[in-house]
Amino acid sequence: MKQYDRAYFDRWYHSPRRRVRQRELLARKVRLAVAATEYLLDRPLRTVLDVGCGEGAWQPRLERLRPGVRYLGIDSSEYAVARFGRRRNLRLGSVGELGRLGLRGPFDLVVCSDVLHYVPTPELRRGLKAMARLLGGMAFIEVFTREDETVGDSHGEQRRGAAAYRRLFREAGLTRLGLFCFVGRALADTTMSFERA
Repeated sequence: MKQYDRAYFDRWYHSPRRRVRQRELLARKVRLAVAATEYLLDRPLRTVLDVGCGEGAWQPRLERLRPGVRYLGIDSSEYAVARFGRRRNLRLGSVGELGRLGLRGPFDLVVCSDVLHYVPTPELRRGLKAMARLLGGMAFIEVFTREDETVGDSHGEQRRGAAAYRRLFREAGLTRLGLFCFVGRALADTTMSFERA
């Protein structure tokens, strides 16, 4: 069974080979997600739920962009929650358990980056439905498919095709806008037909 401990995070996120690129890429993702959410909501970002947040790397970047933003990270790594939980507001939980954690939404932005391709389908279905219910603005959900060439941790990866993800997201009530951005039913009608990919 995969362990999301300090060695895992050091290997995949903190090694000197990956660190600079990871930081730059994360900064761009955060700026994209914030700008798109604020565009759709027509107001500043206030609340963020980060599902599968790991060490909560989005939190300090969001705080720099939007001081006072309320961030909540959920992750199954006991190590990450013990180390960063208090400082970055992380709680223990998994994608499949999301609907049973007693979270109070809606959240302006729901983030789930580089996680879902490791989640078994029954848990994925439950998690996507919970994300859609908790979503009050936009979701940034980055997922890799079997059609994508990836470099990194492939242990435990669920090799689903893009069509399978599109179907699962639609079933959960998530409308795709492109660039890993999605809206729930509440905002779907406010988007233009051409935006909806």
